[in-house]
Amino acid sequence: MTKLSSLLKKDWPILLLIVLGFALGVYFYPSLPDRVPIHWNAQGEVNGYGSKLFGTFGIPSIILGLYIMFVALPFIDPKRKNYSSFESTYQFLKYLLVIFFLGMELITLLIASGMVVNRPILIQVMISLLFILLGNVMGRLKHNYFMGIKTPWTLASEEVWRKTHRLAAPLWVFGGIINILLALMGMTFNGISFIIILAVIAIVPIVYSYLAYRELGIPKNH
Repeated sequence: MTKLSSLLKKDWPILLLIVLGFALGVYFYPSLPDRVPIHWNAQGEVNGYGSKLFGTFGIPSIILGLYIMFVALPFIDPKRKNYSSFESTYQFLKYLLVIFFLGMELITLLIASGMVVNRPILIQVMISLLFILLGNVMGRLKHNYFMGIKTPWTLASEEVWRKTHRLAAPLWVFGGIINILLALMGMTFNGISFIIILAVIAIVPIVYSYLAYRELGIPKNH
């Protein structure tokens, strides 16, 4: 209980951001239509709508649930002792994902209220920045069961985990940078280039983890 109380005190800026998310919903609610955009297609066009209540408070609720998950993981992960060795990175990820979803909420509310015109490039650049920032810290993640690239081979060996995340980190960074450049050139998520980027950053680390595992042989149980 003492550890949890100390954590919540340290996370007060994040808790403030969560409150801000709900406050934005309260502020925009009167000006929103009965149907609020909640989903975008590959071209960045709205292709799904939700109720006014869900469209307003859905993302803030997701942010709150995400934060609760982040708080719980170090207590329930069988590799919980490793969390102290990447504590600063874990804290960075909390801020990153909370701010990312808060930005998504703000864009959704601005579009739904008619204050801004839907521009696919906004979502594409935000997701690309997320790739870059995730890649920037991916190599610092230590062996655990919830965060990072989890394949049977990375979970079976800490050495395979380390090698795989060291490889994946620059791939995610470069993938995000290239996608921003594509967005600035007018290419949206439906382009073959973006599909290739996703395939590289997702599939290459998985294949590499298997090859690294084979190269090391069957490791001892951890």
